[in-house]
Amino acid sequence: MRKGIDLRDYIRDVPDFPEPGILFRDVTPLLQTPLAFGAAIEQLCEYVRSREPDVIVGIESRGFIFGTPIAAELNLPFVPVRKPGKLPAARMSVEYSLEYGTGQLDIHQDALERGQRVVIVDDLLATGGTALGAAKLVEMIRGRVVGLCFLIELAALPGRERLEDYDVFAAVVYE
Repeated sequence: MRKGIDLRDYIRDVPDFPEPGILFRDVTPLLQTPLAFGAAIEQLCEYVRSREPDVIVGIESRGFIFGTPIAAELNLPFVPVRKPGKLPAARMSVEYSLEYGTGQLDIHQDALERGQRVVIVDDLLATGGTALGAAKLVEMIRGRVVGLCFLIELAALPGRERLEDYDVFAAVVYE
């Protein structure tokens, strides 16, 4: 494990983005620094390994960035959860609540076998709406969510509370 790397040193604060009053946590510097990105993947893999999943599910789009190297490192299949209109085969869809409206997520109907243990990966836990939507999709196609894994959690927002029925991990927590 890459000791002594504080992932916060590679997450840039961008005030007033995407709108005034919002402090955006930008992971671009982490992605541009192989040592830091590797340390992040190691930390996330440690959690994921402890949940003993059969499959990694990543939420579009930054969940793909973190989920695919985790899946490769742990020799597990990767299943994408996509925005509407992006999957070519038969799919299931779920609407989920956003801070200002709703969104939709899709998963291929045949992406999982009944009872497969799934860890869902994304970059950020804020209000929890997207992650909850992804968990419901996995359950709709008979998967079993055994963990939700994030690089960053914004603890001042209600994401963890919305996901109280699931095991949740974040490598970096901002209070």
